[in-house]
Amino acid sequence: MKKNLWGICALTAWVSAVSYAQQSDSTRVDQLDEVVISDTKFAQRKEKSGKVIVKISRESLEQRKGQTLAQVLSTVAGVEINGNQSANGKNLGYYVRGGRNQQVLIVIDGVPVTDPSGISFEFDLRLLAVDQIESIEIMKGAASTLYGTGAATAVINITTKGAGKKALQGQAYLNIGSNNSAAQSTINGQEFNQGFSVNGTSGGFTYQAGVNSTESGNLSQLAPPAGQTYEEDRFSRLNYHGKFGYKVSSRFRWEAFAQVDRIANDYDQAFDNTGTGDTPINTTTSEQTRWGFTPTLSFRKGELKLIAAYSKVVRRYDEFNAWSGTTDASEYAGRSVNVDLFSKYALTDKLYLVAGTQYQFHDMQTQTPFGAQRREATKFALVDPYITLVWTTAWGGNVNAGARWNHHSEYGNNWVYNINPSYQLKSLPVKLFSSVSTAFVTPSLFQLYSPFGNTQLKPETNRTVELGAEAQFLQKKLRVSAVGFYREQVDSFGFFTDPVTFNSNYINITGLNKARGVEADMVWQVHKKVQVTANYTFTQVDEALNRLIPKHKANIGLDITPSSRWFINVNYHYVDTRRDLFFDGATFATTAVDLSAYRLFYGLVKYEVFKNQLTLFAAVTNIQNANFTETIGYTTRGRNFSIGLNLNL
Repeated sequence: MKKNLWGICALTAWVSAVSYAQQSDSTRVDQLDEVVISDTKFAQRKEKSGKVIVKISRESLEQRKGQTLAQVLSTVAGVEINGNQSANGKNLGYYVRGGRNQQVLIVIDGVPVTDPSGISFEFDLRLLAVDQIESIEIMKGAASTLYGTGAATAVINITTKGAGKKALQGQAYLNIGSNNSAAQSTINGQEFNQGFSVNGTSGGFTYQAGVNSTESGNLSQLAPPAGQTYEEDRFSRLNYHGKFGYKVSSRFRWEAFAQVDRIANDYDQAFDNTGTGDTPINTTTSEQTRWGFTPTLSFRKGELKLIAAYSKVVRRYDEFNAWSGTTDASEYAGRSVNVDLFSKYALTDKLYLVAGTQYQFHDMQTQTPFGAQRREATKFALVDPYITLVWTTAWGGNVNAGARWNHHSEYGNNWVYNINPSYQLKSLPVKLFSSVSTAFVTPSLFQLYSPFGNTQLKPETNRTVELGAEAQFLQKKLRVSAVGFYREQVDSFGFFTDPVTFNSNYINITGLNKARGVEADMVWQVHKKVQVTANYTFTQVDEALNRLIPKHKANIGLDITPSSRWFINVNYHYVDTRRDLFFDGATFATTAVDLSAYRLFYGLVKYEVFKNQLTLFAAVTNIQNANFTETIGYTTRGRNFSIGLNLNL
């Protein structure tokens, strides 16, 4: 760590000396219409989209320095990432529109990512560092027509940083902060995040490569009872990433990518109120390796694109066994292949077609004290042809409609559809939009083939209906939007234990479960130097879905830019009461608990020392040092400070 710090500090001094004469008094920023890709897989202006898409730009991410990816996503209306306020090593829960992990699809650079060996088949967002990311699009609602399995409540579409226009440029950054609970008050560095990257464009060749390292300590995953102290559970993350591309001609280009993400952390036993969960023995590592390539062919009326990728996830656990007094070792490994060939073809200047076929293959193998599973017997494949028509008009009407046929090697055939009309009023600056869309969620390999597996499981299916409006006033300085949604889902996955034989296995839950809600957003450019943002979420779910989902949630942000070099941000975050469940170690019963609402304030100050080259920042989270519970029995973060610098070379 000290070598890393000294190296970056030396680099800071060198750049500061060299760049002083090169600073510019002003920079020109071209204001362009916001472009999104999530609802068609090709770039289009957001005003032509009828879906609820929230885009978080690189600039917005820079204004959230000191926060994790989970914390950034949790400020989006309709999105709750449980665990974002806990110790870094705690597992995350993705609760979007009253859904859960298996209903949220993570896409990185166009590739769906997952952990085939996990119970819920989800990608672990802890593996990614915010500093690697160029932008994020969150498209809420059912989206299996374009993205296949898992896209039931949201698609989180992440684009990593790419090449700049210069032949050689780079970035280095360093953040140091405290890592306290509300009961602690240390201000020495307990959390470190540092990294660097180089990128550029030369002729038709583009490249980008970088490394990121994160370490933190001082917090225990489990919250100690009053008057007691638990040992710290350390967390570390290391990321290597690279992209390389070449423009062969004006019509053909290709890009290849590779990434290795690794986390290692201590963890405690599950909370059961017996006071025995804290342990210094439990450790785990998780490593995902991803690589692939993307050739793109442009022709007169469209594009043809191929995304081909391979990934492998390996998770290892060393866990204390209270029955034997020994340490058990376990390993879970999963592999995925994704090939998606799709094309955009303009039938007319107002009507175009997106059509493709996606192939996915997943397998896993495990080795635990309870036995082993070989990948030859735990695998499945999916083949999904799909089609989407996009129609735009001069009079303001737009329609996005499509269908997808899914063939699964285990459960057979399934199909989904999407109808998404929108209309931009001419007499008022108002856009109306609606959609009816369906989605499916594939049972995981663990749910199908583990000792608790059930190969008779059917896919979970759901249908979402949305109705909303977006308006712009005050010469587009004020933008407000609101959307209501209603979702029905059937054949959800549950776990059943026979009370007589005690045999357990996964099942499809009989009956219909529903979720409904309202999401509202506002962005108001009060003054050229002052902007206010706000969002509100109301979510109501059936009792079967009611865990860790706040009925009310709100965020308010104030951005102040006193000058071209200064930036100040203050944020307010409110989360309503939630229902949680925990296993009572004294009675061996599962008990329901209502967690109190909590309110958090954040602050950030940035100063650009040398224009477009050296920026310093200071941030504080949970300013009022609120003591609250995010998940029953687990530590949450109190008031914490961080400082850092960012260098553009």
